[in-house]
Amino acid sequence: MGGRTVVLNSGDEIDSSDSDRGYRTKRHGRWDEHHRKESRNNKQDGRMLESSKPPQGRSTLQEGNRNRNQNLNTYVSSLGKRGRVYVPPYKLARMMKEVEDKSNIEYQSLTWDALKKSINGIVNKVNAANIKNIIPEILSENLVRGRGLFCRSCMKSQMASPGFTDVFAALVSVVNTKFPEVGVLLLRRLVLGLKRAFKRNDKPKLSAAVKFIAHLINQQVAHEIIALELLTVLLENPSNDSVEVAVWFVTDCGSMLQDLSPKGLRGIFDRFRGILHEGEIDKRVQYLIEGLFALRKAKFKGYPAVRPELDLVDQQDQFTHEVSLQEEIDPENSLNLFKLDPDFLENEKRYEQVKKTILGDEESEDDDDNDDESEEEEEEEEMQIRDDTETNLVNPSKDDISDHHVQCRF
Repeated sequence: MGGRTVVLNSGDEIDSSDSDRGYRTKRHGRWDEHHRKESRNNKQDGRMLESSKPPQGRSTLQEGNRNRNQNLNTYVSSLGKRGRVYVPPYKLARMMKEVEDKSNIEYQSLTWDALKKSINGIVNKVNAANIKNIIPEILSENLVRGRGLFCRSCMKSQMASPGFTDVFAALVSVVNTKFPEVGVLLLRRLVLGLKRAFKRNDKPKLSAAVKFIAHLINQQVAHEIIALELLTVLLENPSNDSVEVAVWFVTDCGSMLQDLSPKGLRGIFDRFRGILHEGEIDKRVQYLIEGLFALRKAKFKGYPAVRPELDLVDQQDQFTHEVSLQEEIDPENSLNLFKLDPDFLENEKRYEQVKKTILGDEESEDDDDNDDESEEEEEEEEMQIRDDTETNLVNPSKDDISDHHVQCRF
């Protein structure tokens, strides 16, 4: 049977046919196929329903393992990228327990992230009061594997809190006695950051790096030659900022420089005097130089090289590093990023042995100190007993006096 056309209004036609194409409305030469859109939407809804159905023949345990592996793979792929997803500590510990192969990349990446968080937490909470308790905690971490993380954490924390610079330097000095490669890496990064900040006229970063180097000189982690080189560069073409930074640098480490290199320090003060006579800097900076001369005359009173509570390392046990401003420096930024270690388990066992040796020595020293203190206390008690006995002989008690009076009466 053929189709027929029905005219409803001017410009509207309905073309009906015996086929299953349905009705099509033609308006001004345009064909709007409603049934095709509806069928297309129905097909999409059907696909969504099919995709929402659980797969046949797959158990819930297999589905959970698959999701867990996807989470691990997603986490590992995000390593080394900025802005990756934060993993809470409890979830990180659970993921580490679920990994069966301790040498694969998933487990190594989890331990790396745990190491980074632990080092950051320890460095952020250190202060002059708890530094002796913090030292065993930081030495229990794998500082051979995480030396880049430790240096970066110290630099960031010192930049955020310059008032704790001497505390961070004391912490580095203790770590440097056990792992000298950590101390020299930090010093190289500081020198490189100092040079970059000086070229860019970045005063905040320059001041932070200079202050950290000054306290590393006080702890004798850095050689005093770097102080003389730095002051020479700062005062070669004096500006208000460079002279101000030089004044604060000498204020921080002048006491140590006066002991280690008095001739070099004398030459630096001669240069300060020449800058004063030139009179090309602001009055404020001139007053700073005059105050520095007064501080030198007072032998840097109020600015000791190392505070007593931060004097934790014997001079003969310290490793002093010489890093020049003129040499090319490799900051070894690759140490800040995760990379697969083919000998991961062996290196971890090796560090466990090193850690036992280090912490064992410290515990034995603490025990010796406690024994000495207990012996001193016992001696004091014995002396006190003897003195009490002598005083009893000289000064009898009230009961003895009363008995004596009673005997005299009879």
